[in-house]
Amino acid sequence: MVSGISPQKQDKMFSRPKPGESEADLIHFQNQFLAARASPAVKIVKKADKRKGEERNSDAERPQLQDSKDVVMLDDFPDILPALTPGPPKKSKIKSACVHFDDEDPEERLENHDQHITAVFSKIIERDTSAEAVTMPVPTGDPFPRIFHRSEIKSEVKVGSGRKSIFAQKMAARRAAEKPATAPSAECTQIASASLDVLNPEGSAEEAPGANSSNGDNKADDVFISQRPCIITGEGLGCQKSEQEAQAIHEENLEKLQSMSQEEILKEQERLLAQLDPSLVAFLKSRRSGNVGQKNEIKMEQNRPEEFVESLTVPQCGVGTSLAMQESGLEESVRRDENMKMEITDDDLPVKPRKEWIHMDNVEFEKLEWMKDLPSPRQKKTKKGMQARFSLKGDLIPADADLPTHLGLHHHGEEAERAGYSLQELFHLSRSQLIQQRTLALQVLGRIVQKARAGEFASSLKGSVLRLLLDAGFLFLLRFSLDDAVDNVMAASVGALRALLVSSDDEKYLDCTFSWYQGMAAFPFVPNNEEEEEEEEEEELTGTEKSQNKKQKDENKPDADVARYDVVKGLLKTRIQHRLRYILEVVRPVPTVVLDILHILTRIARHSSEACIQLLDCPRLIETIVREFLPTRWDPHVAEPGCLLTSLHGVACAAAMKFIRVLASGGRSATARLLNKFEMKSRLIRFTAEDPQDLLLPREEAIRLNTEAFRLWAVAAGYGQACDLYRDLYPVLVRILQSLPELLSTSHEKNPMFELSVQRAAAVVTLLVHVTQTAGCTVELQAKLSSSCEDSEQIPPPPITWNQVSGLQPFLETSMKKFLQVISWTETWQILQPLTTTYMIYLGVYYSACSQQPSVNPVDCLEELERLTSEVLQPLLSQPAMHSMWDLLRPCSALCNPLSCSPAPESVFSIVSLSCTGGKPPLSLVGSKSPFPFLTALLFLINSITHIHKGLISKYSSVLSFEGLKDYLHQSWQTAPPSVTPASAWMLRHEYHLQYFALVLARKMAGTCPDYSRHASLYHCVAMALLSRLLPGSEHLAYEILLDLAFNPEFLLEGKTGGPEAADFSDILHLGTSAKLSQPGSAAASFSKPTRGALLRDSYQNLPAIRSCYLSHFVHLQPALVHSQASYQGRNYLIQSMLLPEVRGPILPSDWPFFPLISLYNKVTNAETRGAVLNSLPLDLVNTVTWNLQWVLLLETWRPKTLQTIPTAAKLARLMCIFLTGGDLFLEAPIHCYTAALLSVYCQPKALDSLNLDAPLPGLASFHDLYISLLEQFEGVSFGDPLFGVFVLLPLQKRFSVHLRLSVFGEHTSILRALGVPLQQFPVSLERYTSPAEDNLNLLRHYFRTLVTGALRSTWCPVLYVVAVAHVNSFIFSQDVTTQEADAARKSMLRKTWLLVDETLKKHLLYYKLLNAESPLGFDLYEQLPPIRLKYLQMVMQKDNKGNAPVLIS
Repeated sequence: MVSGISPQKQDKMFSRPKPGESEADLIHFQNQFLAARASPAVKIVKKADKRKGEERNSDAERPQLQDSKDVVMLDDFPDILPALTPGPPKKSKIKSACVHFDDEDPEERLENHDQHITAVFSKIIERDTSAEAVTMPVPTGDPFPRIFHRSEIKSEVKVGSGRKSIFAQKMAARRAAEKPATAPSAECTQIASASLDVLNPEGSAEEAPGANSSNGDNKADDVFISQRPCIITGEGLGCQKSEQEAQAIHEENLEKLQSMSQEEILKEQERLLAQLDPSLVAFLKSRRSGNVGQKNEIKMEQNRPEEFVESLTVPQCGVGTSLAMQESGLEESVRRDENMKMEITDDDLPVKPRKEWIHMDNVEFEKLEWMKDLPSPRQKKTKKGMQARFSLKGDLIPADADLPTHLGLHHHGEEAERAGYSLQELFHLSRSQLIQQRTLALQVLGRIVQKARAGEFASSLKGSVLRLLLDAGFLFLLRFSLDDAVDNVMAASVGALRALLVSSDDEKYLDCTFSWYQGMAAFPFVPNNEEEEEEEEEEELTGTEKSQNKKQKDENKPDADVARYDVVKGLLKTRIQHRLRYILEVVRPVPTVVLDILHILTRIARHSSEACIQLLDCPRLIETIVREFLPTRWDPHVAEPGCLLTSLHGVACAAAMKFIRVLASGGRSATARLLNKFEMKSRLIRFTAEDPQDLLLPREEAIRLNTEAFRLWAVAAGYGQACDLYRDLYPVLVRILQSLPELLSTSHEKNPMFELSVQRAAAVVTLLVHVTQTAGCTVELQAKLSSSCEDSEQIPPPPITWNQVSGLQPFLETSMKKFLQVISWTETWQILQPLTTTYMIYLGVYYSACSQQPSVNPVDCLEELERLTSEVLQPLLSQPAMHSMWDLLRPCSALCNPLSCSPAPESVFSIVSLSCTGGKPPLSLVGSKSPFPFLTALLFLINSITHIHKGLISKYSSVLSFEGLKDYLHQSWQTAPPSVTPASAWMLRHEYHLQYFALVLARKMAGTCPDYSRHASLYHCVAMALLSRLLPGSEHLAYEILLDLAFNPEFLLEGKTGGPEAADFSDILHLGTSAKLSQPGSAAASFSKPTRGALLRDSYQNLPAIRSCYLSHFVHLQPALVHSQASYQGRNYLIQSMLLPEVRGPILPSDWPFFPLISLYNKVTNAETRGAVLNSLPLDLVNTVTWNLQWVLLLETWRPKTLQTIPTAAKLARLMCIFLTGGDLFLEAPIHCYTAALLSVYCQPKALDSLNLDAPLPGLASFHDLYISLLEQFEGVSFGDPLFGVFVLLPLQKRFSVHLRLSVFGEHTSILRALGVPLQQFPVSLERYTSPAEDNLNLLRHYFRTLVTGALRSTWCPVLYVVAVAHVNSFIFSQDVTTQEADAARKSMLRKTWLLVDETLKKHLLYYKLLNAESPLGFDLYEQLPPIRLKYLQMVMQKDNKGNAPVLIS
C-alpha cells in the first residue's frame, strides 16, 4: 500500500525510464539506485489481517536486501501450498495500518497510537456504590467456608421463560434458601424506573410463572415501589449533588403517580406515546430492557412474593393488564390452554428412565417432552381461522380430527398434534434435497389443486386456494420442477401442471358442442380482464398494430408480471413448449406423463392463434408428437385385453390427434402446415379408412382416435383444405353412412361404447357438412378466377365439385327419418339427439348450396323441399314430444337462469375456465336434456327451406305458435343477461343462434300469419335485446337484425294502429304522470311546436332513413363483418381461423341507440383537440342528429323497456352532446323539437326518481367534467335558450353532488343572467331543489352573495332565485344546534338581511313561506313574521345593538 510521498529534496535526481529504452537500461537504473543507497519515493506498508490474530511486523521479518542482489519477496505466500478446498479466507477491506509520512516524529506517533497502561488506568471510572446494600457474609464455625456441592440442594425453583441448566437451577435454589436470612428490604430490591414503566405499554416478557399476580400486576407494582431512577442519572447537571437531584425528581414522579388513578395513568400514557418521537420511546424501552433480567432474577429469589402484592396501593388489575386485554387477539379458551401447561412426570413418558442408566439420576423432563404422547387435537376458538391441513390424497383434514400416527401425517412442525400438511409446509418440502420429499410434495399439491378446482373446499375454507397458490409462486415452482433431472419429480410437476391448467369436463363439453350449429368455432381461452394499461391503445392504430404493440409490451415484461394476468402466456414466455418437447423426445416418460403433456399442450393451443403459432414453431415438437404418438404402424400386442403399456411411444394415441385438431383450429396457415409439412394427410387416411374395430388398439381408444381424425378432417374442410381426400375415401364414407342406421338396433343396449359411436357418427356428418359447403363454392370461385385480372388475388377452386357430394344426401335423409321415429323414447333420444342434430344441419347446408348451383334444376329442388316438408318436418312438428322440447327451452336457458353461467368457486381470472367441473345439470343449455342444439338445427333447416321456397312459409306457422317458445322469448328479453365471462360466452352464443332463427322466421311470416300482429311487439323487443347482447364473431347476425328486424315497420305496428294519436291523447289527459309535459320554448325564430303524436308519425315514416343512418355509423365493424359472413354463409375459402375474436363484451354497447350522437360528439371533440374549429356543420349531420332523436323517441314511447338497461343519467348525458356539438346545432327546428320531446319523457317523476348523477356512467369518465363543459358552452352559445337552460338546471337538484351547484354559483355566476327558464315551462318540481334544506355553508354564502349583489334576480333566473331564497330563508331562521361557525354565519346573514336597502329582496328573504307553482314568484310570503321568527330576529338584532336603544321590529 502506498503510504505517502516523501517531501524531502535530494541532491541527486534519478531520471525516469523513457520510451525506447531497453531492458538492460532498466537494470542499469536499478543498480545505480541501489548503489547510491537512496531512500525510495514510496514505501510499501503491509496491512495486517484481523482474521490472523495480532498484527505482525512484516518489515522486521523480511530479510534485508543485499546491495548486489535484486530480490523479490512474495508476501503472504506460505512455504507449504494451501489446500484448494476450502479456499483461502477473504481478506478484510478494513486494515489497521494507517498512512505514515517519513518526516513524522516517532514519539508523537507513539503518543497517538500506542495504548500504554497509563492510558488504560486513566479511563477507569469507579461505580457509585453509595446506595448499594451491604450484606455481611454468613458466619460459620469452620476455618474455611464450607464447600458447596450441587447434589445437596434440591431444585425447587421453577424455571421461567427460557431454559436453564441443572447447575443454574441448583444455584438459584441455593440462593433462594439463603435469602430469608440475608434478604434486603423490598425498597432496596426494586430498580425499575417508574417513569419508564408508564411509557412502556408492554408487559414484562420474563415474569416468573410462580408469581401469584399477572404480568400487568407486576407492572403496576414496579410503578410505585421503584426507588431508583433507571433513565435519569443526573450526569449532565455538572454539580456534586447531581445524583441527589435525580433522586428528588424520581421521588416527585412517584408521588405524582401514587396520587393518580388507574384511568388517569392510562390516559397520560396514551398522551405521552402520542407526543413523543417513536424512536425516543424505543430508546427508553431499550434502556429499560437492560434491567428486566436483573429484576426478574430478584423476583424469582423472593421466597414470599405475596408480601409484595399485599403492600400494593393499586387494584390487582393494573395498567399492564388493561393493555393486555385491549391488545389480545385470542379468545379465553386459547389463554386457558397456554396457562394450563402441566408439569411433565414419569407417567407422561412412553419410556421410563431408570437410575442405573448413566447420568440419568436427575432426569430433565423438559428435554424429554418430545417423547410424550401428542395431545388430542381440538378446535381452537380463535378470531382468526385455523391453518388448513391436507392429507397425502389432497383431502382437507378437519381441525378436530384425531388420526393415528401410523398414517404418516404427523410431523415435528407447527401444531404437531394436528395431522396433515399445510400449504406452506408442502412448499417447503418441494424444495427439499430428498427426491422422495420433493416428489411427494408436488403430488399432494397437484391433488389439492384438482380438488380445489372441483369446488370441494369452497364451503370449508375462506378465500381461494388457487389464488393463494398462484400468488405464492406455485406456477414457477412447477416450472422449475419441470427442469429437474429426476424423472419422478418431473412427472409429479407435469401432473400438478395439468391439474392447474386442464379441466377434463371443459374438454368434454367442448367436444359435445363440436357438432352443433357453428360449434366448430370457439372463443379463445384468453383472460378478458388484463391490466388496464394493456387496454390503453391509441384509436388510430389498426388491429394488427395493436396486436404487435401488445406483443412487444409483453416481451418487455418479466415472466411473473405476465403470468399474473395470463398464466398460459406466462408459461409460453418461459419456453415451456421446448421443455415439454425435450421430455417427450429424450426422457420418454411413462404413458400417464405423456397423456398429461398432451392435455397441457391442447390447453395451450386453445389459448389463442399466437399460442398455436409458437407451438408450431417449436423445433421438433410437432415432429416428435406425430412420429411417436401418431405412427402408421405399431406393436399389435397393444390391442390384447389386459395388456399393460409401459411406454406410449410408438403407439397411436387419441390425445395426440386431438391436440393436432385443436392446433389446426388456430388458423388456416397452421392447418396447411400440419397437412403438408408434418404429413398429417397420410395420418388422416390411415386412421379414417380403417374401421375402429380393425385398429390394433383397445376398442374405446380406437373409437376416440377415429373420431378425432374425422374432426381434424372436418376442421381442414372448414378452411376448404384436404377436400381431395374426399375422392380417395369416398367408399369409406359411404360404408360408414350405410352403417349408421344400425345404431338404432343397439340403442337399447347398455353399451358404454354406444355414446362414443354416436359421437363418431356425428363427426362424420359434420365433415360432410363442410365438404358440402366447400363444394358449393366451386362454381363461384371458378367464375371469379375466369373474370378476374392477373393483378388481383386469385383463389383456386377446391378439387371437388357439386356432383361429387350430392349423392350422399339420400343416405343422410333416410337415416334422419329413422332416427326421428324414436323421438318419443326419452332415453334413446337423448343419446341419438347429437347425431340427429347434425342431420338437420347437413340438410340445411345442402339445400342452401343446392339452390345456388347452375347445374341443378330449380323445379326439382323446390319439389324436394315440398316433399321434405310434407313427409318429414310437418309430422315432426305435430308430435307431442316436440311440445315438450319447446317447453324445456326456458328451464334450460342460460338467459332465463343466469346462475347456470356463474363461474366456479375456485375460478381464477388468469386461468380461463368454462366452469364445467363436476358436470352441468341435465336441465341446462349443454345438459343431456337440453333441446337447444336440436331446435336450433331445426329452425336453421326451416329458414333455409323458406328462404328458397317462399310458398312454404305458411306451412311452418305452427312453429311460432308453441307456447313454450313464446314464454321463453318473453322471459329471455326481460331478464338481465349474465355478465360476459368465458364461462357464459360459449353457451350464450349458441342460445343467441336459436333466438336469431326464431326472429328471422317471424319476419318472414309478417303479414301471412293471422296471429302475428298480437306478438309483433314481442319479437321486436327480443330483436332489440338480442342486438345489444350478440358477442364478437356474430357480426353477421347483428347486421341482419339491423337490416331486416330492428327498423322493420312490421315490428312497429303502433305506427299503423293509432300510436301517434294515443300519444297525443295521453299528453292531453296527463295519463300516468303529474309532470308538466309542456315543452320549453326556443331562442331561435319562432316556429310551430308539433305535438308528440306528430313527431312520432314523422319518425315512423322515416324508418328507412333511420336504418341507413345507423348502418353507416357501424361501418367500423366492416372487417369483422366480412369474417363473420364467411362463417355463417359457408364461404370456407374466406375463413381464416376457427377461433372467434376475444370476448371483451357485446359487439354493440348497451346504449347503441345513441351511437350517432356519441360518434358526432367524439368527432367534433377530436377536431377541437387537434386545433381545428367546426364553425358550421353540413346538412347531413343535422339529419343524422334528427334521425337519431327520432329513433330514440320511438323506442321511449312504444318500446320503453328495451332502453331500461340504460341509466337515465346516461340518456341525459347523451342528449347533452347535442349542445356540445357545433355551435347552434340545438337551435335547428327538428332537433329542438325532438330534444324537447325526449326531455319531457325524462322529466317524468319515475324517470327523475331513477336519475343518479353520482354513480359512474358507462362511457363517461366524469359527469362533473361534462357538466363544466356544458356550462362553458351555455355561456358562449346558449342565447338564453330555455331548452338549453333546462339541461343546465336538471343536475342542480338537491340530492345530487354539491359540487355541481358550487360550479354554477361559484365559478360560472355569469350564466345566472341568461338562465331565464320560465317557471311555467320548467318541467321539474321545485321541491326537488329546495328539500331538504341546504347544509353546505360555502354554498349558502354563495346563495346569499348572488342575491345581495344582484347577480341573481327573479326576472333573470326565476328558478334558481326561488331556490336561493328558500335555502337562505331556511338557514337564517334555523335554530337547530350546529357548529359555532354556522351559527355565527346565519346570525350574520340575518342581520345583513334586516339591513338590506332592497326592500323587495329583504321581504322575500324574511317573509318567505313555502313554494307555490301557481304564484308568479314561485312561492308565497307571510303577511307578517310568525312569533317565533319575530322573537328570534329581535334577539339577534338586540345582541348586535347591545348598549344602544332597543330595535323595534314589526
